[in-house]
Amino acid sequence: MLGRRHLAKAALVVSMLAPAMAWADDTDQAEKFISNLLQNLSAVVNGGKSVDAQKAAMRQIVYDAVDVDGVARFCLGRFWRTATPQQQKDYTEIFRNVMVSNITGKVGEYQGVSFVMGKGQARADEISVASTVNRPGNAPNKVDWLVANVGGKPKVIDVIAEGTSLRLTQRSDYGAFLARNNNDVQALIDALKKQAVATN
Repeated sequence: MLGRRHLAKAALVVSMLAPAMAWADDTDQAEKFISNLLQNLSAVVNGGKSVDAQKAAMRQIVYDAVDVDGVARFCLGRFWRTATPQQQKDYTEIFRNVMVSNITGKVGEYQGVSFVMGKGQARADEISVASTVNRPGNAPNKVDWLVANVGGKPKVIDVIAEGTSLRLTQRSDYGAFLARNNNDVQALIDALKKQAVATN
């Protein structure tokens, strides 16, 4: 009887891990996801539409393709656990606004951009998909897209440009700000709100 219980527990663990294990091996799915994302991004910035239309389209792409809330929690790091539920809600909302505004605010700078797809490589429960970004008048940039299975769908959880992780950089910046402000999460939220006003 004890042996059957152990077998049942083992089967349960395997069934829980199976989706993650399968995802980590499915580089083809991640590559197709990033390929579609890059095609959509290129179509937006090179489509000849108004800047407002480009911003709206880019905003939708970000919400569809990026795990914005997960990135927000990652960037706050250990301070997520010390924040109140209301602060977590306020921070996530303002982080989302700032992130999207920062991306869409630069949409005009990417006219003529093109992408060259690379290969995907499994990393634990994530897949890194390589690409090269070409912009007129600029040297090619190596950009890796870190993709994870979020709620059963592939989502971008980090962008690594020329070896620099954007979410790690952001978390470091937030950590430094909080260290200067008595680890006060509300101070960070208030600063982000001011940043959101400045970028809109």
